[in-house]
Amino acid sequence: MAARIDELDRKILGELQDDASQSLDDIAKKVGSSKTPVWNRIRKMRETGVIGRQTVILDAEALGFEACFFVLIRTSAHEADWQAKFLAALKSRPEVLEAHRLAGDIDYILKVQVRNARAYDEFYQALISEVQIYNVTALLSMEEIKSTTILPV
Repeated sequence: MAARIDELDRKILGELQDDASQSLDDIAKKVGSSKTPVWNRIRKMRETGVIGRQTVILDAEALGFEACFFVLIRTSAHEADWQAKFLAALKSRPEVLEAHRLAGDIDYILKVQVRNARAYDEFYQALISEVQIYNVTALLSMEEIKSTTILPV
């Protein structure tokens, strides 16, 4: 169920998504309010789960992680034990940035960020040594055209 937020909440969320390091005073000025009501709304949105953890976004290429692969996984095993083992394997690998269970012909899609193709192969070999997978297709992203964490609130 969607949380109830009003226009001021939306403005605050927009400012936080744009730059969460802004001071409370700056946010309040930009949204046309004062510091205390803005702080109370932010606190309430944290308590209700609208705002999750705050973090910083790093530049993968600047840190040497130049290869992004989208990994399509098909499995013939759908038992709870297999799924638990698979999810544990994914969660233990920091190069897996996203993992989604899908409807349709593909069971899972992973977003894997690594230094290069050799690093991807090491990831792949480690994964298939832990979990039996029916079919894996890796797609190398040639260019990131759009990437955002900003929701259209």
